Amino acid sequence: MPHIPHYQDNNLSGALLINKPAGPTSHDVVDIIRGQYGTKKIGHCGTLDPAATGLLVLLIGKATKLSNKLTAEHKTYEGTIELGTITDSYDAQGTVISKGDIPNLNCEDLNTHTQNFKGDIQQKPPMVSAVKKNGVPLYKLARKGKTIEREPKSVHIFSFDFLDYNTPVGRFCIHCSKGTYVRSLAHELGQQLGCGGHLRTLHRTKSGSFDIKDSIKLEELVLLSDLELHSRILPLKELTRSLQSV
Repeated sequence: MPHIPHYQDNNLSGALLINKPAGPTSHDVVDIIRGQYGTKKIGHCGTLDPAATGLLVLLIGKATKLSNKLTAEHKTYEGTIELGTITDSYDAQGTVISKGDIPNLNCEDLNTHTQNFKGDIQQKPPMVSAVKKNGVPLYKLARKGKTIEREPKSVHIFSFDFLDYNTPVGRFCIHCSKGTYVRSLAHELGQQLGCGGHLRTLHRTKSGSFDIKDSIKLEELVLLSDLELHSRILPLKELTRSLQSV
C-alpha cells in the first residue's frame, strides 16, 4: 500500500513537477495530488491529453495565483507522427477514417514541409477536443457525428523538426506557444504530403523554464515519505524568480 499523507497545510505553496504517464487526464493527476496533500487548492499549467506523457506542472496553494503567467509560457514536445493514416481525432486514439499511399520520403523532405508551419499560424481546434461551442464540448458533438465551424486562433511555432524517419513513422521535436494542438499539425502535415497522417505519441519535455529532467514520475510520487514530498515542491519565491528571469 502506498503511503498517503494528509497535510491539511494551508501554508503549503509552490510547484510540483510531475512526469505524467499515459492514461490519466491532467485533472485525474490533480485529484490524486489533492488526496496526497490534503488540500483543494491545486491547479495545473497546461493540459496534456490522456494518452500524452511528460511534464505536467502543478501549482499548490498561493502558487495558483501564478497560473495564468506560467500557463502562458512556451512548451517543448517530442513525439512521433504516423503517415498514411487519418483518424477523426488526429491522433492514435481516434477512429481511422482513411488511408493513403505514402510517397518516398526522408527526414530532409519532411523538414522542408515543416518550414511551412513555423512562425505565426492560424489553427482550428480539432472536433475531438474539449473546446466548447455554446457550452458543449466539441468532442460530444463529434460523437453524434456533427462537424461545426471552429474559430481559428493564432499560435506560434518556434521550431518543428524531424529527428529521424522510418516509414511510416517519423520522430520530431517541436517548440511552440501555449494552446498549440500538435495533433492538428500532424494532420495538416499529412494533408500537405498528400497521404494523410496522425499523431502517434506525444511527450512534453519543457514548460517555460521547467524541464522534464527535474520532474518525478507519478507512480513514484505516491510512495514518498512526508519529508520527501515536501522536498519535491518548488517554493513560491523560486517560482517568482523564474518568472522575473524570463
